[in-house]
Amino acid sequence: MATIAFIGLGNMGGPMAINLVKAGHQVKAFDLSLEALATVKAEGAEVAASAADAATGADFVISMLPAGKHVLGLYLGEQGIAAQIKPDALVMDCSTIDADSARKLGAGLAEQGIAFIDAPVSGGVGGAKAGTLTFIVGGSEADYQRAVPVLQGMGKNIFHAGAIGAGQVAKICNNMLLSILMVGTSESLQMGIDNGLDPKVLSEIMLKSSGRNWTLELYNPCPGVQENVPASNQYQGGFMVDLMAKDLGLALEAATQSQSSTPMGALARNLYVAHQRAGHGKLDFSSIFKLFEKKA
Repeated sequence: MATIAFIGLGNMGGPMAINLVKAGHQVKAFDLSLEALATVKAEGAEVAASAADAATGADFVISMLPAGKHVLGLYLGEQGIAAQIKPDALVMDCSTIDADSARKLGAGLAEQGIAFIDAPVSGGVGGAKAGTLTFIVGGSEADYQRAVPVLQGMGKNIFHAGAIGAGQVAKICNNMLLSILMVGTSESLQMGIDNGLDPKVLSEIMLKSSGRNWTLELYNPCPGVQENVPASNQYQGGFMVDLMAKDLGLALEAATQSQSSTPMGALARNLYVAHQRAGHGKLDFSSIFKLFEKKA
């Protein structure tokens, strides 16, 4: 078993760190939240005094942070922890950030002889708690193979997408498609409701027809159609609108750089940003369904 530093214990990072403890690893964790630290400590993790303290002597350093600027600052900033990471360690950033930041981090760490992969995740908070996340890895084949046993403690599906940065590109492509599917499913169900159809029956019809998709099958956005999904819990839990809007922004940045045509992605982003600005940023992203409801 490995010695692992885990930095960033939010809604996703906390459960991920706990699952590594359960897998038998020695986890030394750090977060600015004392509450988050207390939670992982209760599950058997060691609490570090700082990010640098967590990284010192670790075989693997895992980070789960909000944005590229936070990740770069953690490792390469003026108070960066790269100097505390031993040369034979492997850094694994599981944040969803822009691919350029991932590549910049990889290059900066390589200058100091430290190996790096970007390994963003898919599966949401539920997947983080259950240990069934999907990891999408960018990095060398050797570093990917080295990371797999650790990632298996937190996830079920692990893919090697390509070189450093490829994990981030694959992740935002997936989330762009997911947002488009959620918008299309929401407006279709609402149109059925507006025309007198039962959304549960309509969902069953579409699941057996050519409109079948992941959101209909496992994450229906209409309240009362499925149990144990955010839509049936006032859109609490899951993947927040704020995060989907962020990921769609990253997707459009990547599309601009590659001169890719993404009209549906651009429309989905506009809708999610409008939903966010209407005060729904902390709700699950399936709450986009509310955008299509008829107002009294």
